[in-house]
Amino acid sequence: MNKIFAIGDIHGCLGKLRPLIQNINADPENDTIVFIGDYIDRGSAAREVVDYVIKLKAEYKNVVCLLGNHEYMFLRYLDGLDEEMYLYNGGSATLFSYAVSLSETLKERKAKIPREHLNFFESLLPHYETDNYLFVHAGLKPGLILSRQTIHNLLWVRHEFIDTDYDFGKMVVFGHTPLSYPLIMPNKIGIDTGAVFGGKLTCIELPAVKIYQV
Repeated sequence: MNKIFAIGDIHGCLGKLRPLIQNINADPENDTIVFIGDYIDRGSAAREVVDYVIKLKAEYKNVVCLLGNHEYMFLRYLDGLDEEMYLYNGGSATLFSYAVSLSETLKERKAKIPREHLNFFESLLPHYETDNYLFVHAGLKPGLILSRQTIHNLLWVRHEFIDTDYDFGKMVVFGHTPLSYPLIMPNKIGIDTGAVFGGKLTCIELPAVKIYQV
């Protein structure tokens, strides 16, 4: 059976991502790697992480990259929206990584971001489904089918989702909320273990429910 490897929030921690990818030893032709979002912000190597993920997309046949709230904020920042919110949430580390200055115009900011990277950010998916699993950055609002979920729900929801035992029809794999250990429940699996806050970067192999950490 083909395997799925879902990787939690990276936040610029290239030093944890590289060995994690080596450890999981995914089959480039048959296995699927799902990144749950939040590649950037807070950590020091945002640009390098994006470079690395783009490289993986070229080397592995099945790489799925989801949109995280931090990529969403970054794109809005580049358009001149919600600047204070982005900086408050760790965006300055990403701006430094791309050599973007706070004093620059919108045109100058975007010019600092390689076109390949902008294409990457703009291509990120809000969710990904298989027959048995639903992958999303933050979670879902209980009681709503997927097509009724807002982008805010998918990128920002926390305890309303984590605390519910609602059956979403599929096992939901998510990140966004940092936990000390992977959260494995009958209806959900949480894999953000706070890599940028001194915790580990986590990957879960499905359907075996095998945990890899660096």
